[in-house]
Amino acid sequence: MSSAFSDISDAIRRVTISNKLSVSGRVSKYDGHFLECDGFPANLGSICSVATEDGTEATAEIIGFKKGNNILSMFESDTKIQSGAKVSLIDDGHDAKVGDALLGRVIDAMGNPYDGKPLENIDETWPLNGKFLNPLARNGVETPLDVGVRAINSLLTIGKGQRVGIIAGSGVGKSVLLGMMCKYTEAEVIVVGLIGERGREVGSFVKNILTSDAKKRTTVVAVPADRSPLLRIRGANRATAIAEYFRSKGKNVLLIMDSLTRVAHARREIGLALGEQPTAKGYPPSVVSMIPKLIERSGPGIGEQGSITAFYTVLADGDDENDPVVDTARAILDGHILLSRQQSQLGIYPAIDISTSVSRVMNEIIDENHSEYARVFRKLISLYMENRDLILMGGYTSGKDPDLDLAVSLWPSLTDHIKQLEGTKSNFQDSKTRLFNLLKG
Repeated sequence: MSSAFSDISDAIRRVTISNKLSVSGRVSKYDGHFLECDGFPANLGSICSVATEDGTEATAEIIGFKKGNNILSMFESDTKIQSGAKVSLIDDGHDAKVGDALLGRVIDAMGNPYDGKPLENIDETWPLNGKFLNPLARNGVETPLDVGVRAINSLLTIGKGQRVGIIAGSGVGKSVLLGMMCKYTEAEVIVVGLIGERGREVGSFVKNILTSDAKKRTTVVAVPADRSPLLRIRGANRATAIAEYFRSKGKNVLLIMDSLTRVAHARREIGLALGEQPTAKGYPPSVVSMIPKLIERSGPGIGEQGSITAFYTVLADGDDENDPVVDTARAILDGHILLSRQQSQLGIYPAIDISTSVSRVMNEIIDENHSEYARVFRKLISLYMENRDLILMGGYTSGKDPDLDLAVSLWPSLTDHIKQLEGTKSNFQDSKTRLFNLLKG
């Protein structure tokens, strides 16, 4: 009797153990990037391991469910995976490890440091997709943030907690401008998400920033262009989660996301793989809904929390400013800075097009004199650029338009005010004073 009871107990124990190990399935379909396996209980975003032909484990993320099967996206493409390979759940993948030890480090989308050295004393976690904040309870955008760039400080003043887009084509100095803001800003913590950029550009940007005095307050999340779309999206969410964590600690954070367009491209790949119908320029509806979710996580905190001032770069492919991502970002952001190829060809760096750029909170956080001088500067720049061809052809006659006469006479000084060498800093007060002196004279 006792022997039979013992056998039953052993059988129950084996079943219990088996159930614990049964959170896995077998590969039924694989195309080099996406795979399907038997359905097992797991949430979207869960991280799984997949057995490969050579005996190692590859990593994948669950992106959907179809006819009882789990659909996963591989973190490494063209991995040697055979039909029937085992897929096992690792964790739900919804939390990011955070802490002060991240400052001065460069990590990947999974939170692993690129230098191979361990991250110590990181015991806290933060939801990768953020925490909900009541919009009515959020603090206001009330004080300027010094970013160390004269044209932005004086003409497009940014407030602490503002979200701004930097819209640019390729080769107009976007990375240099971002580097200047990282090195010269007064923000207490800087979080940079380099998402989908060229590997060479990632390396040069990191070396430029982390050799300056800003290193001790900067965290970089780098996911180059050759990584999987899931890793690019996860990298953007991780960078935002780190910024949210420091905001919750009362810090004023500068978040730079370069670029929002590459995140949108990653979401497009995933959406099309899941069977979503493409709309304008091939973007499925999930891209349009993802952008506001990501952007709205930044901004001011609640009560004693700090703020996240965010800059999102948006690539205008072929200088097309009517791209769906550009339109969506411009509608949800608190302003945009347009980098002009025409001005870069004139040798004006940073190539900020003052006449078409706008900061929606500027007039609420600066005094009336500053606002008036900035308005006059914008008017003079616009007048000159509108009549530039006429002036160069010799068809302009002075004395007919006093405002245009003033714009022509001040043009060298106006461009000098916008120009700023990469290695120089212009704080907020100096930028404002220089603007006043320029137009008073």
